[in-house]
Amino acid sequence: MKFFIADINEIQKTAIDFLKNLPNQKIFAFHGDLGAGKTTFIKALCEKLGVKDQMSSPSFSIVNEYNSENGNSIYHFDLYRLKSPQEAFDIGMEEYLYSGNYCFIEWPERAEGILPKETVHVKMVVEDGRRIISVD
Repeated sequence: MKFFIADINEIQKTAIDFLKNLPNQKIFAFHGDLGAGKTTFIKALCEKLGVKDQMSSPSFSIVNEYNSENGNSIYHFDLYRLKSPQEAFDIGMEEYLYSGNYCFIEWPERAEGILPKETVHVKMVVEDGRRIISVD
């Protein structure tokens, strides 16, 4: 499954399409180089899931928790600064992953072995000025 964003104005529609095509999935691992648009797309997904909070990259905190309009928590991880998968265990990542809530994870390769088998792997690349989002 692929999605395309040629212009930043298309991001909201793409977020809706993404969620509609993966209605029963809750854990998403986002792979891509710096600047691929992972954080921006995750923010759009959170908005479509009803988050009204101010959202920011969890680069320094590792995980941000947002509340949706229906009271559910949504977790956004940025694992870039982790030095080993053990650090993911140390922050209690498993509890978040098995909470039943949405989890959006940037740099998931830094927590190999901890992600559940039902994790949806999403690859983001920039090609010819547009973002290409591929779902395995």
